[in-house]
Amino acid sequence: MEADLKPQSAASPAGRTTPPNYKWWVVFMLWFVCFFNYADRQALSGIAPKLKEEFHFTNDQMGLIGSAFMWIYAAGAPFAGFIADRFRRVNLILGGCFFWSVVTVATGWCSQLWQFIGVRALEGFGETFYFPASMSLVSDYHSPKTRSRAMAFHQSSVYAGTILGSWLGALLAQELSLKVMLYVFGKTVSFNAAGWQLSFFVFGTLGMVLAGALFVFLREPKRGESEFASIAPAASPDLRTTLADIFHTRTAPLLMLVFAGANAVAGVFLFWTPTFLVKKFHFQLAAAGLNGAVYIHLASACSVPFCGMLADKLASRYAGGRILAQAFGLLVGAGFLSLVGLAENVKTLLIAMTCFGLCKGCYDAGIFASLYDVVPPRSRATAAGIMNTVGWIGGAIATWLTGWYADHGSHGSDVANMSHAIAYGGLIYLAGAGILIAAATTLLRRDTIGAARDLPKS
Repeated sequence: MEADLKPQSAASPAGRTTPPNYKWWVVFMLWFVCFFNYADRQALSGIAPKLKEEFHFTNDQMGLIGSAFMWIYAAGAPFAGFIADRFRRVNLILGGCFFWSVVTVATGWCSQLWQFIGVRALEGFGETFYFPASMSLVSDYHSPKTRSRAMAFHQSSVYAGTILGSWLGALLAQELSLKVMLYVFGKTVSFNAAGWQLSFFVFGTLGMVLAGALFVFLREPKRGESEFASIAPAASPDLRTTLADIFHTRTAPLLMLVFAGANAVAGVFLFWTPTFLVKKFHFQLAAAGLNGAVYIHLASACSVPFCGMLADKLASRYAGGRILAQAFGLLVGAGFLSLVGLAENVKTLLIAMTCFGLCKGCYDAGIFASLYDVVPPRSRATAAGIMNTVGWIGGAIATWLTGWYADHGSHGSDVANMSHAIAYGGLIYLAGAGILIAAATTLLRRDTIGAARDLPKS
């Protein structure tokens, strides 16, 4: 018998009635978890020039540090998604938050290359559970009618964490140091912290407190709760069924391929922008950390909610609506992205970064909402995990290659080499836009119908 497609009244698995607006409180709570997810990882980018100076790291070595997070994050994401489709996602989200926050604190005590690579790898392992579990959770609270808006609002936390993580890390590294005297068992213990260490201590501690508090308030919904009524939770599918759910269409792999390209560009910006501004435009460290993040990511934060609403409206009228909104962002953003790399004065740079950020928000608003249009609820966490793997492999390769190209490129200096490496991202955006337009116009309507047909039966 086909599952009843009438909306289901919201209730927790334990039978407690959930208030109608709780689905938005879920997004609000996850917003703060995601904020620390990005602030913790981004704090290192803001202090990258300081670390390079203090520990005499090369660009190549800094690229290894930056990509270590991405490699482990990418490698662990399918496993994290597979687990999240079978266990309580709330526990994975908040347990992961506590773990990566502890690792963030430990980063402040690193002093050697292998230590920085090690903690970044552990940070990637802890954070890899977040997006597969959280996006699956949000999709069970929000039906396709509000899904893009909910995920777009959640996405704004990525930009806030990126901005504040990069800026506060750089500001503390430039301006502050700390000496604490503790009186313990009759003895005075002295603790000294350089400015670059403080951001890790602050963000990590606050993240642990947040994870503990949200264990009280964040609830686990039924799988598919937002889309189906009166169905018993389906048995967790085996690996073969899960992969069939995800790859039975051609749209899902194409979305993942485009995400790899978009994340390659994002990875370069997340890690290398402060260094780029210091080297090419002679920004002070704190100013580089702020300007490198705020123009792009604040612009994205402004555009993403509007693009989310637009995507929901387009999707209600046309099967490829969400994807077309994403394609528009990549297509227009390609030129501004190249201009960022090739700009020769600060005014042109900041205008290009702002316009690029607005376009990036249009793409980001539909990353997971578009994927979930063609993947059944029972396999959505795994789908998000695989998508993260593909995406962050692209990010890891591009982050490392940018550092390598800065040292070994043919444009006369490491600054010129890095400028051209950033500009080449425009070609990646153009290719991604072409793939999305093709998917939206030729594949998606059939694939969306197929996804509905393969939903769990009662």
